[in-house]
Amino acid sequence: MIKHLTIVTLLFFSFSVIVKAQSTLAHEVGVIFGPVAFQSDFGQRHDFSTNINNTGFGIGIVHFLNFSYNSNHETYFNEHFKVRSELSYNRTQLNHFGEWAEKKPATVGSEQLRLMEGKSSLVNLGLQLEYSPFMKIHDFENTDHSFSPYISLGTQVSFYATNISSSLGQIGTTEATFPKYLVPSDGHKYGFSNENGAVWSVTSGIGTHFKLSEMQDLLVEARFQFYNSDWIDGLNPNKDIFPENKANDWQVWLHFGYVFYLN
Repeated sequence: MIKHLTIVTLLFFSFSVIVKAQSTLAHEVGVIFGPVAFQSDFGQRHDFSTNINNTGFGIGIVHFLNFSYNSNHETYFNEHFKVRSELSYNRTQLNHFGEWAEKKPATVGSEQLRLMEGKSSLVNLGLQLEYSPFMKIHDFENTDHSFSPYISLGTQVSFYATNISSSLGQIGTTEATFPKYLVPSDGHKYGFSNENGAVWSVTSGIGTHFKLSEMQDLLVEARFQFYNSDWIDGLNPNKDIFPENKANDWQVWLHFGYVFYLN
């Protein structure tokens, strides 16, 4: 975790040095919030009830570097790109849904799945590059009630905390735990883990800014975040035995935001 934090701190420090050297840069700050759909080893893949119910909530603060606002040089980069830094937090409660957890009549295994619960909390810190292909940033800034669609790509370091429990009793016992989670996995004693850690993630998104007034924007964005770990939700069944759980954890965050121009 310290290694990840050190790398990100150095990146932000280097970035701040560049910012101070660029007098033409303008700054925007804002808040974002909205539902987070966690795609994990909880529930059945491609199951509607899983996707709807395993949804949490996220909130964050954002900062934009605007290369166009104070610049008289209308280069393509200045007029179509912004750099966004972010500190955000999201939390999701996770349960098993779908065919195997909702069997009728219920079996021992379906009850073990249905009564298992997970909680995952993440603090994310990172950067992303926004590209607005259709409208120059200067034109957007000077046109009230206009839209500026964009796509984004970035990276984050995420600090996570997970907790796995069961209403049937102590997790890790044969009475309370579905058999495949009792099999050793990825260096762990079991296919579940209550742990804290740090991971890298890649983000990609699509959204739009809306010009509310000269110094204020609204935004809406759907963002996909892919982690380089499968332990974010606390479950990671042995992939050699259970290939249906081979994908790493990822999430979709639909967030809304308010942005204020400082310059």
